[in-house]
Amino acid sequence: MEIFGIPSQALFGQLLIGLINGSFYALLSLGLAVIFGLLNIINFTHGAQYMLGAFVAYLGLTHLNMSYWVALLVAPLVVGFTGMVIERTMLKRLYKLDHLYGLLLTFGLALIIQGLFRNAYGSSGMPYPAPEVFMGAFDLGFMFLPKYRAWVIVASVVVCLATWYVIERTKLGAYLRAATENPSLVQAFGINVPRMITLTYGFGVGLAALAGVMAAPIYQVNPTMGADLIIVVFAVVVIGGMGSIMGAIVTGFGLGLIEGLTKVFYPEASNTVIFVIMTLVLLLKPAGLFGTQK
Repeated sequence: MEIFGIPSQALFGQLLIGLINGSFYALLSLGLAVIFGLLNIINFTHGAQYMLGAFVAYLGLTHLNMSYWVALLVAPLVVGFTGMVIERTMLKRLYKLDHLYGLLLTFGLALIIQGLFRNAYGSSGMPYPAPEVFMGAFDLGFMFLPKYRAWVIVASVVVCLATWYVIERTKLGAYLRAATENPSLVQAFGINVPRMITLTYGFGVGLAALAGVMAAPIYQVNPTMGADLIIVVFAVVVIGGMGSIMGAIVTGFGLGLIEGLTKVFYPEASNTVIFVIMTLVLLLKPAGLFGTQK
């Protein structure tokens, strides 16, 4: 069976790959959007923290026999805690300065972290097994859907929507948004704003670590895995709108699918299509598809 002259199995296979990539684009850009939207920090360390999540899972398995399910809980907590230490000791000094200072600091931290892990573990990928429960695939008739990839897609959607709901529809989210606009007023209500900011940064970093654990069985564990992805994720955030939670989610999944379709119909453009879209969006709507001009 062919669709637009393309074998259906090849088309749906690339759409699946695009949806998988989109799941990680959405999770990572969501973390970036949370950090920028609530803290006004452009967190270039995000890719390194994604890599750290995968390494926590890998080292936990090799040294502590830690299961995948435990790693899903432990890695975001461990990496989130390191993120909170970075926020308390470094980033808090930059909040009143231009965004460029935060970008330069986090970029430098990313290079240091990646360099340390590359020196310790080399540049070759290390395998990380998927849980036994996700071995095999679902037969959909027109294609086989690997169970682990189906889990990644569903888990990413659930985490993204839960995060959006907490930030946009709960009292906690209202406090967070208010703290970015008028911290002194929120402080007057007895809320510890600096602690809230620290926890928010830790949460955004934890989302990156969670994505790293889920990516490990698919892409292997590699010290440069975050560096290869972070530029694309920043493009996703810019297209969706800096700081827009829903923009990060919709754009992440949408661009993953567009990238997958491009590999089918025009493979030569698959590595640049996201940046072409980013250029067009910046020309037509500089604030992003879901962003608002401040």
